[in-house]
Amino acid sequence: MTLSNTLRWLVAALFIAMPVTAEEVVLGLSKNEVAITTSFNGSEILIFGAVKREKPIPDGEPLAVIITIAGPSETVTVRRKEKKLGIWVNTDSVDVDAAPSFYAVATSGLLRDALNDVEDLRYKISVPRAIRSVGAPMNVLDAASFTEAVIRIRGASDLYQLLEDSVTVDDQTLFQTSVRMPAALTEGAYATRIFLTRGGKVVSSYETAIDVRKVGLERWLYTLSRENAFLYGLMSLAIAIAAGWGASAVFRLFRA
Repeated sequence: MTLSNTLRWLVAALFIAMPVTAEEVVLGLSKNEVAITTSFNGSEILIFGAVKREKPIPDGEPLAVIITIAGPSETVTVRRKEKKLGIWVNTDSVDVDAAPSFYAVATSGLLRDALNDVEDLRYKISVPRAIRSVGAPMNVLDAASFTEAVIRIRGASDLYQLLEDSVTVDDQTLFQTSVRMPAALTEGAYATRIFLTRGGKVVSSYETAIDVRKVGLERWLYTLSRENAFLYGLMSLAIAIAAGWGASAVFRLFRA
């Protein structure tokens, strides 16, 4: 057997051994970049796609679609306050190792129906599973409550969203949803994942990213504050003085 014939045989054997995915995601985004400007007040991302099949729609459980968008992860220090002698003071603190700066989960039904616990643990889809908190000080017995506090606080600011029954699925083939991203976004790549599930199990997944960046004056001020903090401080002081002088002048004008 010649070398070329051997290579052909190996390639053919490889393709025969590779399993063919019955259902795959074909995805589209209304935008893959979000520009943060001085007037930025949030953005709405339209996510749509289709399911590509090599075979007819399988019988049994209907198809469910889960879409997640995760901002850059960061370490968060959570402190607990207690009132002692009439004064609120910090008592315990826990470092949450990695918490997404933004996290949204959109589903075509109830999350508990679309995904079982084993698959959630494997893919880290639900909001609590997307947060990683490895350890806590020995004196803190309720470390889980600190993670719950992060979810509660960021949820109140729309930084964490659970959007159940918000994904429209037509004929188990076409799907679409929209996710509102608030104004307080962190720069970076926002991982966007799409999961197809049947009977609570993931049958296919797809991942892409949305790039969130500061542009224009916002980018210039951000870069200046990082690369030349002294000049940025002087400029901020000059603006504060000018604003104070202007307000004083206007006040004197109205009094005259």
